[in-house]
Amino acid sequence: MEIKDIVNEIIAFRKELHRHPEIAGKEVWTCAEIRRRLAEISGVEILPPFLETDTVAFIRGNGPGKNVTLRADIDALTVTEETGCDYASEIPGMMHACGHDVHASVLLGAAKLLAARRREFSGSVRLVFQPGEENLAMARPLIEAGALSDPKPDFVAAFHCFPGMKAGVAGIRVGAMMSSCTHFEVTFKGQGGHGSRPHAAKSPLLAACSAVMELQTVVSNRINSQRAGVLSICAIEGGKLDNIIPETTRFIGTLRALDDETARELRVALEEICNAVAVMHRVKCEVHFAENGYPATVNPASGVELAKAVMADCGIECIDFPESYMASEDFSYYLNNAPDGVFLMLGAGCDQPPLHNCRFLADEKMIAHGMALMSGIALAALK
Repeated sequence: MEIKDIVNEIIAFRKELHRHPEIAGKEVWTCAEIRRRLAEISGVEILPPFLETDTVAFIRGNGPGKNVTLRADIDALTVTEETGCDYASEIPGMMHACGHDVHASVLLGAAKLLAARRREFSGSVRLVFQPGEENLAMARPLIEAGALSDPKPDFVAAFHCFPGMKAGVAGIRVGAMMSSCTHFEVTFKGQGGHGSRPHAAKSPLLAACSAVMELQTVVSNRINSQRAGVLSICAIEGGKLDNIIPETTRFIGTLRALDDETARELRVALEEICNAVAVMHRVKCEVHFAENGYPATVNPASGVELAKAVMADCGIECIDFPESYMASEDFSYYLNNAPDGVFLMLGAGCDQPPLHNCRFLADEKMIAHGMALMSGIALAALK
């Protein structure tokens, strides 16, 4: 079996996935459709779900050996599609605006290619169609539930659509490919009152505003300028009427870093500043860090070297990214649970808007390149 034999089928599958987007942890139709199609492939063994909407399957070779784990995320976003394509989302307010429809389709195609060649290699290939990459970082509970336990992977691999880079080109780098991400929520609790008598109240709104402004100094004043850190406050909520001082005000945001030390420094600074502001404004403060965070995605040199060799064999142009990206990806959990692996970016078209945009629509030509790359990485890593 060759890519040209299945590429039209896989492109059609991508379009079906694109029509039926489902958000993190709710991928019921998506999971069922993936399982149905995998069941039609001779040599693929499908495991019972570890969570609810995951699919983990194996392709076993002609004898014992290494395990290579290939992962694709399957969830969509709460974005209203405006691409105008003939296979646009049929689910109001939801869209595959991050290209996970392409990721899942490529992995199905790779499964077909590898299953057809299962007598040519020893060891096994684990296929992971993972729910909830967006916001929930469901890689962590999936792995904790045992999805990578038997056997433990020797090599893990995944890719992401990359708009602004043409199909047939891949981007990669050794070290931190993407940043960590910690979601936080800060709540100030004060004493409400009438807008005409602010002295009789204790305004959590003023405290929150003061904290928001003071937190803008954290990266410039407290983080070593040779290291990367981002502290973003993305929403604030407090009060409803123009003459009532509210009882509570909250804001939410994210902390991002390329190393654990910087991530810790950002957390400490956030807590210290918010608590100090609360004292100054005579209110109480609660800082909450979400458990479903994202570690930094760090590529080992050996994994990058293997992927580059496969790209050369596949005729895929390779670009060495000079910088890390401060977005985050829960494939980091897979890399942290394997001795080797790689995460890379695959061109989705030069004229594409950014990921998470309502008009993003990955170039379908990238699907053939993705199948060649993922199946090729698996075979190379099994040797």
